[in-house]
Amino acid sequence: MRTRIKICGLKTAEHVDVAIHAGADALGFVLYAPSIRAIDLPLLSDLTSRVPAFVATVALFVNPTHAEVAAALASARIDLLQFHGNEPEPFCASFGRPYLKALPVTDRFDLLQSGLQYASASALLLDTPSAGHGGSGKTFNWQLINTSNMQSERAPALVLSGGLTAANVAEAIRSVNPFAVDVSSGVEISRGEKSTDLIRQFCAAVRCADTTNSP
Repeated sequence: MRTRIKICGLKTAEHVDVAIHAGADALGFVLYAPSIRAIDLPLLSDLTSRVPAFVATVALFVNPTHAEVAAALASARIDLLQFHGNEPEPFCASFGRPYLKALPVTDRFDLLQSGLQYASASALLLDTPSAGHGGSGKTFNWQLINTSNMQSERAPALVLSGGLTAANVAEAIRSVNPFAVDVSSGVEISRGEKSTDLIRQFCAAVRCADTTNSP
């Protein structure tokens, strides 16, 4: 199975274009004002207008109001919503749009229970716990993800995040076998500043891992 790639926290047209040309399947845009990677709605509209069909645009929120999500949906092309806070399932599902639910993975993490709690999610995004709601640049213990009891047609897809880089993404894919991998800080040359070279290297590393791991 081909591992999908999501590049998150994009802020410039240059890096949007590079991510598309490097083979990213989804591009993430942060609409959480305290984040160093946050953008406003006019820039969101401009950046998403550059994205071709079959590359998904994802808007990331942290504990937003209904009005904030609705305003984003009205202002730009948004294919998926991503909720990175404590949003309950009914709220996430209330916009008539596919969504990802981000969850911090700790020693007490229960994948089966999380899948039941957010049964309407298109995917669960598994991330490293952090006060900043993602973007920590740190990995978590991938062995905490037990997928043995999630093997059903109704089980949500898994998106692996948290400290991924071109150097460790192959090992991450072998360990977790996720539907997709999500990177932000791992393609930055400084906090919040993406690198064209690192974006290309990350996408190439995922493709190489898929080839190496294929039977």
